[in-house]
Amino acid sequence: MDTNEEKVSLLLEMIAFSTVDGKLHKREYDFLYLVADELNIEKEDFNDLFHQELPKIVIKTEFQRIQQFYRLALLMHVDQILHKKEEIAIQQIAVDMGLNPFSTKRILQMMKKAPNAIIPPEVLLHVFQEQQN
Repeated sequence: MDTNEEKVSLLLEMIAFSTVDGKLHKREYDFLYLVADELNIEKEDFNDLFHQELPKIVIKTEFQRIQQFYRLALLMHVDQILHKKEEIAIQQIAVDMGLNPFSTKRILQMMKKAPNAIIPPEVLLHVFQEQQN
């Protein structure tokens, strides 16, 4: 992540996704704050993002798009309630990011079966690389 604007854009996308089901669960908020903290976004600035709309920035590299997709997928699972709206939204977001729909669908299926929805990074990348060959 290069600029503060890119970091904020990623968080805004995650915040918008977290409310697709109509509510923000405490676990989702906590997860979002962990991401914000990792991105060195102050808590006050983070909380302000819930009341902002900024222009969306295109994520430059495929690796960064995969990372963001995975963050969103983890966010989807953090409240331990999978909503149909979330599944539809994340698939559309992945398509909009230019990610392979077969790979994203496979990752989501793997996450449903995995403890705590965690997939090792090498497996995540392998699934996307498989589809490129």
